[in-house]
Amino acid sequence: MTITIVGLGPGDIDDLSRKAWRVLENAKTVYLRTNLHQCVPHLPQNPTYHSFDDIYNTNDAFETVYERIVEVLITQAKNGDVVYAVPGDPFVGESTPAKIMARAKSENIPVEIVSGISYIEPMLRLIGYDALDGIQLLDGLDLVAMHHPPINPDYPAIIGQVYSQMVASDIKLTLMNQYPDEFEVTLIHSAGTSDEIAEKMPLYAIDQSEHIGHTTSLYLPAMGEMSSFEQFQEIVAHLRSPEGCPWDIKQTHTSLIKYMLEEAYEAIEAIEDDNPDELAKELGDLLLQVVLHTQIAIDEGEFYMTDVLRHINTKMIRRHPHVWKPASGEVTVENADQVVTNWEAIKASEKADKSAEFESMLAGVPKGMPALMVATQYQDRMARVGFDWADPQGVVDKVREELAEVLEAQTENDPAHLMEEVGDLFFVLVNWARWMKIDPESALKKANEKVYRRFEFVEKRVAESHKPFTDYTLDELDKFWDEGKKLGL
Repeated sequence: MTITIVGLGPGDIDDLSRKAWRVLENAKTVYLRTNLHQCVPHLPQNPTYHSFDDIYNTNDAFETVYERIVEVLITQAKNGDVVYAVPGDPFVGESTPAKIMARAKSENIPVEIVSGISYIEPMLRLIGYDALDGIQLLDGLDLVAMHHPPINPDYPAIIGQVYSQMVASDIKLTLMNQYPDEFEVTLIHSAGTSDEIAEKMPLYAIDQSEHIGHTTSLYLPAMGEMSSFEQFQEIVAHLRSPEGCPWDIKQTHTSLIKYMLEEAYEAIEAIEDDNPDELAKELGDLLLQVVLHTQIAIDEGEFYMTDVLRHINTKMIRRHPHVWKPASGEVTVENADQVVTNWEAIKASEKADKSAEFESMLAGVPKGMPALMVATQYQDRMARVGFDWADPQGVVDKVREELAEVLEAQTENDPAHLMEEVGDLFFVLVNWARWMKIDPESALKKANEKVYRRFEFVEKRVAESHKPFTDYTLDELDKFWDEGKKLGL
């Protein structure tokens, strides 16, 4: 009652190990996962061979095929020893051996493994690469279901099971979320056999190869050029190490606050300037702040980058049930507004689960943001629960009321009261902007930009006259301002 799983090697009968030959030669019956393997016609003639190819031909789902194979082998093993042979090595690109071992353990059936040469070793020979130098191995069928490849681009990768042009097409689309369309890759067919072929081509063309079949794999060379997140973490960790940079070593979470704000604003400026090249650089500078803060936390024993990523990954999935659990039908959305509503409901539920203590719905708005943005978010959140005027006229009336209070406060000798009333006026102006569906922060930024352009024009006109500003009256300067305005500045 033993199941022996034998690796047949990549294809050439000369690559079959002596141990594997001996096991096959002494077996009465051998079950082959598939007959589609070059060495099958040359195997020892003593046993009777049974293939599972008919199960593949009658089932569309691989999981169903694997379950059926396991069931047959476990049933046969209860009546005597079973030999099961698979291409390559039992634990490289083979799903059934691990399933067999798990099921056999529950049935108290011993399992023996006879290793074989996988398709990996011949591929390493073809590309001339040492596996210990960081090669990454992936199943192409896993990539098919992904939108971004789980690959460190600073190191090469081998992707197996690229067995059809359709699979190659899906893999290509996933890889293109990280690699350029023209990135040179190599499709390798029938590695380790006399029919092996290596095709170099741009990534976008891999699904056009006429040689793609069940023995096809894809080799991705390292992109290099300091392109990985892991390399970035290494650089920052090095800067913070004893042999690193004195400036980076002395930084704390608090000392970096101003840089976090500066980098965020510079990224925003690149977006507003519609400058993708500059945005790429600014996002890198912003990412430096995230990684540097995290490395400080690691050094202080506070948390790791894995904690940062785990938190945001789980939160994004948890708050998008309409994306990750659409089959349940629990949450459905028809537009972006419903997504926001669901997000807030889930967020509120999370807070309720954490504590029974009261917490304002405004507490989640960062107080360190620009005041206009804080006011906007406060008013958005209050409006969601109906704490708002019924129509814009109510806001306009409130603007007039607050303006009158500012004018009245000006007659008093109370700077604190005047500041309070001006603040109230600003707050209600923000609400008025919200009713008009205008972002007050963006509106004020555009006004600032306009003032910059027009006053710069005034400065140039004054400079052209070779006279100081003090020689001009306000009316004269206003004429320059109006001149710039007419020019569209």
